[in-house]
Amino acid sequence: MQVVSGIQPTGNLHLGNYLGAIRNWVKMQDEMGDSGQCLFFLADLHAISQPHVPAELKQSTLEMTAALVACGIDPARSILFNQAQVPAHAELQWLLSGTARMGWLNRMTQWKDKAGKNREGQSIALFTYPVLQAADVLLYQATHVPVGEDQKQHLELARDIAEKFNRDFASGDAPVFTLPEPYIPPEAARIMSLRDGTAKMSKSDPSEASRINLTDDAETIMKKVKKAKTDPEPLPSELDGLNDRPEALNLIGIFAALAGVSKEQVLIDFGGQGFGSFKPALGDLLVESFAPITARFRDLMQDREALDAILAKGAAKARERGTPTLDATYKALGLVRD
Repeated sequence: MQVVSGIQPTGNLHLGNYLGAIRNWVKMQDEMGDSGQCLFFLADLHAISQPHVPAELKQSTLEMTAALVACGIDPARSILFNQAQVPAHAELQWLLSGTARMGWLNRMTQWKDKAGKNREGQSIALFTYPVLQAADVLLYQATHVPVGEDQKQHLELARDIAEKFNRDFASGDAPVFTLPEPYIPPEAARIMSLRDGTAKMSKSDPSEASRINLTDDAETIMKKVKKAKTDPEPLPSELDGLNDRPEALNLIGIFAALAGVSKEQVLIDFGGQGFGSFKPALGDLLVESFAPITARFRDLMQDREALDAILAKGAAKARERGTPTLDATYKALGLVRD
């Protein structure tokens, strides 16, 4: 297996990132052993597809690196790097741009959502970044890519590009690119906002109260949980009783994911109780779960040289891994570089 996944370095990691993706990255890394390789990257090239402050992007990249390591990503077992130090990502995106089709990109749901009504005013990078996403995984001959529901379409695009390129330019039975398969972790939790149980927890939400950041201290976590939106009804004893109660369902889901138990088990333990009893228990569990991560993160942020070294070593390994694919792509296209 060759697993590749990335995350944009925009703001701190939050509970949704951790339970929905990062914890599963760590699990894949730990279970992989000698059977494959995990490559995890900070998608700083993707970040410039929308307005940004350069100094903040640079700082966020270091913070995200520290957060990933604090969560359990081990640079000695996985390749951790940022895109900007591996020019092959941008090179391959351009080489694949001759294969990608406007119609494919026009159908991308996230393009429509992010561009809104002002499509003409958006950057070209926002429109074409799915091609960069394809390059991100095809460069390393990824066999599997962890995806959530909102990223399935992007992986399908990567497969379409790879298939067409192989069909148009590969010689004989030797394809240039591996077609990556989606990896959907069985325990991937979809964590919603603490202020709106129908909206996904997000870094872009202007309300800090909507999310639990991995850098929040114990007091802040307890305050956010206490103020989380709920309803006046007690918790039911069965899962069906949470129908049409999105905020209650979200908090139960968070507790279950952190405790490593089913939602049904949580309701067995807390059914019939009000949120006045449940919220303190959830807050205590969050504080206990995040305490070692927060401590490790703060230690890492005090050592800038160590973070720079992690990214530099990871980038060197990534460049080495990606070179054969990039060379094969140039050759297949008939481009002369010698």
